[in-house]
Amino acid sequence: RRTFSFARTAFAVLSISAAALVSLKCEQLGISSTMLYLRSAARIRSAPAIKAARPALFSRTTTPNFAKSELKARSSLSMEQSPFGVVRQRPSTSFVPKFSHRRRGLASASASTLVETKKPVEKFRKDYTPPPYWVTDVNLDINVFDGRTRVVSKLQVERDPNTPPGTPMVLDGEDLRLISVKIDNDNIVDYKADKSTLTLGGKGSLMLPSKFEIEIVVEIVPEANTQLSGFYKSGSMYCSQCEAEGFRRITYHLDRPDVMAKYKVRVEADKSWPVLLSNGNMIETGDAGEGRHFAVFEDPYPKPSYLFAAVVGKLGKITDTFTTASGREVELNVFSEPENVDALNHAMESLKKSMKWDEERWGREYDLDVYHIVAVNDFNMGAMENKGLNIFNTALTLAKPDTATDTDYMRIEGVIGHEYFHNWSGNRVTCRDWFQLTLKEGLTVFRDQEFSADMWSHAVKRIEEVRGLRGRQFQEDAGPMAHPIRPESYIAMDNFYTATVYTKGAEVIRMYHTLLGEKTFRKGMDLYFSRHDGSAVTCDDFRQAMADASGRDLSQFERWYTQAGTPVLTAEGVYHADKKTYELTLSQSCPPTPGQPKKEPFHMPVKVGLIGKQKGKEIVPDKLCELTEEKQTFVFKGVNQPPVLSVLRGYSAPVKLEMEQSDEDLAFLMSHDTDAFNKWEAGQRLMTNILLDAHDKISNGEDAPPLPSNFVEAVRSVLTGSVNDMQLQALMLVLPDEQTLSGNLKVIDPEVLHKARVHVKDSLAKALEKEFRDKYSELSTGAPYELTAEAVGRRKLRNLCLSYIVSLKSQGSISVADEHYKSANSMTDKLAALAELVSLPGGERDSALKSFYEDAKGDALVINKWFSLQAMASTPDTLENVKKLTQHPAFTLKNPNRVRSLLGVFGGNMHIFHADDGKGYEFLADKIIELDSLNPQIAARLLGPFGLWKRYDEGRQNLMKKQLKKVLAKDGLSADTFEVASRYVQ
Repeated sequence: RRTFSFARTAFAVLSISAAALVSLKCEQLGISSTMLYLRSAARIRSAPAIKAARPALFSRTTTPNFAKSELKARSSLSMEQSPFGVVRQRPSTSFVPKFSHRRRGLASASASTLVETKKPVEKFRKDYTPPPYWVTDVNLDINVFDGRTRVVSKLQVERDPNTPPGTPMVLDGEDLRLISVKIDNDNIVDYKADKSTLTLGGKGSLMLPSKFEIEIVVEIVPEANTQLSGFYKSGSMYCSQCEAEGFRRITYHLDRPDVMAKYKVRVEADKSWPVLLSNGNMIETGDAGEGRHFAVFEDPYPKPSYLFAAVVGKLGKITDTFTTASGREVELNVFSEPENVDALNHAMESLKKSMKWDEERWGREYDLDVYHIVAVNDFNMGAMENKGLNIFNTALTLAKPDTATDTDYMRIEGVIGHEYFHNWSGNRVTCRDWFQLTLKEGLTVFRDQEFSADMWSHAVKRIEEVRGLRGRQFQEDAGPMAHPIRPESYIAMDNFYTATVYTKGAEVIRMYHTLLGEKTFRKGMDLYFSRHDGSAVTCDDFRQAMADASGRDLSQFERWYTQAGTPVLTAEGVYHADKKTYELTLSQSCPPTPGQPKKEPFHMPVKVGLIGKQKGKEIVPDKLCELTEEKQTFVFKGVNQPPVLSVLRGYSAPVKLEMEQSDEDLAFLMSHDTDAFNKWEAGQRLMTNILLDAHDKISNGEDAPPLPSNFVEAVRSVLTGSVNDMQLQALMLVLPDEQTLSGNLKVIDPEVLHKARVHVKDSLAKALEKEFRDKYSELSTGAPYELTAEAVGRRKLRNLCLSYIVSLKSQGSISVADEHYKSANSMTDKLAALAELVSLPGGERDSALKSFYEDAKGDALVINKWFSLQAMASTPDTLENVKKLTQHPAFTLKNPNRVRSLLGVFGGNMHIFHADDGKGYEFLADKIIELDSLNPQIAARLLGPFGLWKRYDEGRQNLMKKQLKKVLAKDGLSADTFEVASRYVQ
């Protein structure tokens, strides 16, 4: 535990090959102290040998000759040389070495101190206090050289009025080589530097003024930064990623979101790197001499350090303009590596749509003169909303019909909208601390969901949102990492960029909207932005703005922020024919979660409707029932005939619904419900009943039962019916996935669950073979590719029919898939066919995989799809094939997209990963251990499939727990991976 952070630091700093990193593993296991950074020779009295070494300080291949004997005399330390004049130390006693330094100007010199590496520290929301000092202005000078980057930061600092004089100022820093520190232009040595902080002043030391300027000079090595946090090199560019705590890997700073400052940034590089970018408006460019150039940027709006960005690159771009509602013209640029410029048009169009929509729907206008998007191949996240300079994963930027699917196109549009919408919900108003992350992310996810719904289909978008929530977030709520949307504690903040914070957070925002209505919710949004513009605030501030705008008491609503777990909503209805009334009783509960054994009732909006059984017409339209107690009864009057209850319309609350309804009633709702979501939901509940019945029979050693005739007829009605939205039609024909179904089981047997789903799908395909083939032929128009709602729906429904046809497993059905692949005129159709063929061993599969890879012509995003297809294959040799693919020349652990495409997808291949021999567990755990040394964020996320190990049978439990313990036993384990694995094992 004591050494967990050093390996992370050393692996990121040392500029050596991955093989060399492995060879150094044993060496690093015994290292428990921080690195000592070499400072200017003029400031070290007792090491004259360093003066001779100074010219070589900035060479990556030269190590200065330290006076080891002198240092040994000062402490019982074992010293070793390393790059950049860094000395690694192994303390043999508890003695902490101190070094005397020369200083000028300021009196009361003390010593720089090295501090041992600490154990992982858990942070708690209740412990928040404002910083003792504030940074109001930041002036950065970033000079990029081959193999090193020098960063000079000048910070204008003010002591908080409540901070007593003499209080030290503690700055965050990680993997930095400190060159010098000045206060008000005076060189100082009165500081303490360890692996994570730089401390200035303090008791019996330098007295910091109430206002002062700090100048800090550091050097970093972007080329060796495999964590992809801070400033790093990716392909033909250098770029940054600072959320949540990456800015401290660029320079020392108060790296916390409540410290908001105005930034002025100068970027300099060799002219062979023509593109220089940072936040804000460019105010100056020029020649820097010696074949170098510079650009200066100024952002007039205060922002926290996590929103800082800089890019230096050899990039191509497309340019456009947008005229705001007030008449200002904004320059728009989308950058990528030159060979990908032809795939940027969709991103640009999506940006312009986002800007227009945000003005029209929410009255939010863009505030700078320029807006940049830069596509980066190596990126831990999807995208980042840095003020005026968004940095995007290429997977969420590049799109053209022969490389991107319809889903890719729509996802890109949604994410570009998401990052743009952050300009107000995240940038102009940001979060006070990282516990408040859902304040900006939950709100902005809601905004991008509404944007996508307006661009495409409200019904389809809502269904896709709920499918994602149930498939991923419900799993978090059921596991050891369960947390409220506003967590109470964390060790590594990177681990809490979760579905709970994002998607459940968006559901909480949606409930405000449902409770208050569009008009009042908009009034609350306007109040929130006007009240807190330029501030770092909390979730309580947002809730208060909604309460003030509506005049409602929303104090109970806070429980959605404080309580973890998925609530269970139970509905029971009774019709009284004599009174012509319908009584609906709603009750709520929430299961225990780690640290929260008992829950209080939520304030829960429940939308309901009643459909008359006689004619299938709606007799009670949408009615909002506000459930605030454990149990409440609502009475509907004037009900003239027996109704069928439609409850939780539009999925008005993120809960699990328990309600006794017959298969006949569900089939009725599937045909007659006027709420599109509940129409789909009725079909899903009916399918779930049938799938779980098949699961139980197979689990008991019995034959799976035949499909009920009413279910087959309901599906036939949907398939052959005439509808306006073929995307919705297709979604209604998709069976619930195994991950979602597993949430209904006390003990998960993935093999039995898989067999049950295959049985139901195969049986449905046989029962409706003619209908599926007829619909497939009807939709096979050969029309050229178009990105319209109608065309997307046609492809979606046709490809679903193909999937059912392939389920017949006849040679004729395989030939249909093979021909579908060969005749495809878009990536959507090509991928759909190959996704079917990949689970059918034979010549067609092998030929298609070969041609798919060759057709990719090295396109990274297409090759990612090639890896993913094979990782999701449902064949006995999938694991062995995935192992072989990790040795493929195109695979690398250093690229997060490539890791996710193979290892991430394999972990989600439920019945293959969870094979009862445990080999899938062992393989993934070994890869996580290997990856942890390179990129802890991605390694920690790959642990996800182990999270519900307690829900499986005893054999699988033991196998998974064994692998989790193996991960935890890794010396030098990162804080990210340690936090997740240790919580899972508990």
